[in-house]
Amino acid sequence: MEEKVGMAKLWALSIVVLVLAAAPGVPAVPITLITSAVDKGAVCMDGTPPAYHMDPGSGAGKKSWIVNLEGGGWCENVTACMYRKGSRLGSSNLMERQLEFRGILSSNPAENPDFYSWNRVMVRYCDGASFAGEGYDAGSRVYFRGQRIFDAVIQHLLSIGMSSADQVLLAGGSAGGLSAILHCDQFGAFFAGRSTTVKCLADAGLFLDAVDVAGGHTLRSYFGGVVATHGVAQTLPRSCTGRLDATSVRNVNTCIALVSSVYMHACYS
Repeated sequence: MEEKVGMAKLWALSIVVLVLAAAPGVPAVPITLITSAVDKGAVCMDGTPPAYHMDPGSGAGKKSWIVNLEGGGWCENVTACMYRKGSRLGSSNLMERQLEFRGILSSNPAENPDFYSWNRVMVRYCDGASFAGEGYDAGSRVYFRGQRIFDAVIQHLLSIGMSSADQVLLAGGSAGGLSAILHCDQFGAFFAGRSTTVKCLADAGLFLDAVDVAGGHTLRSYFGGVVATHGVAQTLPRSCTGRLDATSVRNVNTCIALVSSVYMHACYS
């Protein structure tokens, strides 16, 4: 009897999963691997090619693009990065082959009235340093190529239509939000000489260099490890590192909007 009840529950669960999978208005967006980027050294931590998902625009949104940089934390030393290398955050081989676009990437006008008809892109995160690293650890065979990934993906998107965009938005959340701050001006430079309107959006991408409750600088120490491990110092904007007050946000010249929740504890820890 218990076995029959268990099977009934399993069948019921299967039906629910199938119904949800077939739910209208949330199409699955397939992954695209940029295999040509490998020759440029633009690779994930395990050497696999960078990836993105794209849902093409329609109607009035055909010449508008939103490029969203995926978040997912960081790795601050080689040991942590070796662990990360064996996950979807370090290898495109382990990424989901399809994603449901929701929120700012949704194609549902009721859920996403401002951007639903735009070309919507999710750039997958697999470098561990907010798309800003440049290096390689031979001992662990871990690649730190975030900057090359960012450049390769943007150049690829330009080649498939983004170069003729009327307006573009670089966005990201958490680690992706920090990346949007770091790369905002670089992103804008790709459209230099064009009439394209360029803006950026960092959602929960501000991480304060403040004394914590224990009297230390936890985030300063943590991000110091990220910078040292990934070789980030050589890719950071000169407009930021060349000043005594090396605060990225104050030195971003491209229009950028900052969104942060008081409940995003990592931003204030």
